[in-house]
Amino acid sequence: MTLPCGLPDWSGAIFLGSLLALATAAADSQSSTIPPVTAPPVAPIRPITEEYFGVTVTDPYRYIENLKDPNVDAWFKGQDAYTRAVLAKIPGRDSLLARIRELDRSTPAKVSHLNLGPGHRYFYEKMLPNELVAKLYVRNGLDGAERSLLDPEKYPAPEGSHNAISDYSPSWDGKLVGVSVSPGGSEIGIVHILDVETGKELPETFDRVRFGSVAWLPDNHAFIYNRLQKLARGQPETDFEKKSIDYLHVLGTPAEKDVPVLGFGISTRVEVSETDIPFVFATTSDTKWMIALLAHGVLNEVSLYKVPVDQIGKPNTAWEKICDVPDAVTNFATKGDDLYLLTHKGASHFKVLKTSLAHPDMADAPVVIPEGEQVIKNISSAADGLYVQESEGALGLLKRLRFDDGRLEDIPLPFEGTVAIEASDERFAGALVDAGSWARGHRIYELDQNKAKLTDTKLQPLGPNDDPQGVISEELNVPSWDGTTVELSVVHKRGLKMDGSSPTLLEGYGSYGISIDPYFSPVLLAWIEKGGVYAWAHPRGGGEFGEDWHKGGQKLTKPNTWRDYIACAEYLVAKGYTSSAKLGSEGTSAGGITIGRTITERPDLFAAVLDSVGVSNALRGEETPNGPPNIPEFGTVKDHWGFEDLYAMDAYQHVRDGVHYPAVLLTTGWNDPRVASWEPGKMTARLQAASKSGKEVLLRVDYGGGHGMGSTKEQQEEETADKWSFLLWQFGEPDFQPGGPAAAQK
Repeated sequence: MTLPCGLPDWSGAIFLGSLLALATAAADSQSSTIPPVTAPPVAPIRPITEEYFGVTVTDPYRYIENLKDPNVDAWFKGQDAYTRAVLAKIPGRDSLLARIRELDRSTPAKVSHLNLGPGHRYFYEKMLPNELVAKLYVRNGLDGAERSLLDPEKYPAPEGSHNAISDYSPSWDGKLVGVSVSPGGSEIGIVHILDVETGKELPETFDRVRFGSVAWLPDNHAFIYNRLQKLARGQPETDFEKKSIDYLHVLGTPAEKDVPVLGFGISTRVEVSETDIPFVFATTSDTKWMIALLAHGVLNEVSLYKVPVDQIGKPNTAWEKICDVPDAVTNFATKGDDLYLLTHKGASHFKVLKTSLAHPDMADAPVVIPEGEQVIKNISSAADGLYVQESEGALGLLKRLRFDDGRLEDIPLPFEGTVAIEASDERFAGALVDAGSWARGHRIYELDQNKAKLTDTKLQPLGPNDDPQGVISEELNVPSWDGTTVELSVVHKRGLKMDGSSPTLLEGYGSYGISIDPYFSPVLLAWIEKGGVYAWAHPRGGGEFGEDWHKGGQKLTKPNTWRDYIACAEYLVAKGYTSSAKLGSEGTSAGGITIGRTITERPDLFAAVLDSVGVSNALRGEETPNGPPNIPEFGTVKDHWGFEDLYAMDAYQHVRDGVHYPAVLLTTGWNDPRVASWEPGKMTARLQAASKSGKEVLLRVDYGGGHGMGSTKEQQEEETADKWSFLLWQFGEPDFQPGGPAAAQK
């Protein structure tokens, strides 16, 4: 699972091109035209010394940050070629890939990102077993015939790359839809407008759309979209995600005449900083109000404003503030003139307030759902009630606050696991809900508002491997270094021998207040069939246990994140699930902090490590386009405490010469807009120079990919096979050893 190192979930935690083909060819030791790659290229040490608040910091590989330098580019290509040569020689890799593909394509279709429209019109993305990326579909009623609306692969893409849908939004009447299509995992989209009935595309398109697609006005004839600035020659790349602006577009008019609605320097009535990201939208088709949401980088707490619909696009729009960051509002929903606000102010597990859109008053807003033992994760309104998504650690709950009598009722789930409100609309009763678990595939349910009962819509078809027999999950409680209890989720075969012999992969994240919820993919069976154990740690910094849990692993307290993770790893060994010789770790994106600092503190604890598109050089994060928006979560080197925090979580700066580090496979996507490729690159160079264990430190570069969003099915399958075969090789599993049974067959 790939998680965002960027905006929280409301804004929008794995998935190759001429260059990649060249690297792969170079990696093929059987090639008759290209000699085998026998060693990774050595990165020269060119130290740069800087002083931060009296502390001297040396950076031996700063020059790797210049990805446009031909020498740096050649180094990356050499690293990738060597990595692919090594991985290709692992005897069991090809058979593992074949099994991963078989399992991945055993589900008849993968359905996601649902939206509801009038007349029981369902919009959704779907990917068939023989397809590499998802297409957009629509159907009228659950029994209606589905129609394909858009195939992103029909648009031209850069050579060696591909397109994927990054977001879409139907108009309120369901007759039009705006779709953002991004190339090569870049997440920078071009928005296309389609007529739903005919499938024809309107002539206007909009580029540099990073966040969302479009927000339709109630008249269905205009919309608002957020657009990034176009950098001038010589302008630093760190400015790219700054000063984005919301524009109003009226269908049939030239895009160059679009009117700025909100953004940096646009309105004196709203204070918008250069790193704020504005969103302006209507909440329903008959609303009197437009709402502006200011996202302050990756800060979960938002600012909300409102203005009458007829004022949008006019000069000096008189926005009225509803709430600001101190009010700790992270989400909201509306029903007519009623505004429901999800906040953690004075409530670590969150509570729900109610006020009026016409006359908002945070000071006197009554509490309609008080803080409880469970954490309130999300709210969404329908005609019959406010749907409330809660969690107890990694497990989900669903409730409904009835609008007719004000009762808060539990909605029974079909099985223990996770639940997410997939789609609801205050014009229609009921909601679409996604439910799944660690050991069975997800389904899409519709709520019968009268019986408060979930019914399977069958929109998500099940395959022969979506409900595996003999696979179980456990939720374990682990004492951390300071006595804090940390939840650990473990998936394995029933009857596992607790003798320390099981190959085990432990994942961890722990940032942004994001919770790692139960999720199952048939691909996991390829690991479990090898006798493997798959585990998820839920360290502080995540959101599993509320805002205090998030703050307990953020900035000054960030070391708790990797120490909680270490405690979970030690627990797995102590209880006999595995041993250090059979234990692997993985962290993705911001999880790179967790995994990077884990191996620098406890290099003895793991046999092998997967550092996937990982934040490795936090001290230099502000020098990337996605760096400034992340300051609220990680801090800034421009103040003393921010430097202290960032230095503490910087794995690259904590690598020490002469240490016996475990084997490490680092990955990056060349088009990654969230974690620049030079972060895994610098970490690779440092580990290769420092480690004295003799174990491999490999860098895998996907030149046709990014952070994982938008990657094709094939990219995901290849990467998973590379990662797992690397682990099994390092664990000493016989079928993955040179000279072993699989090698003899090969």
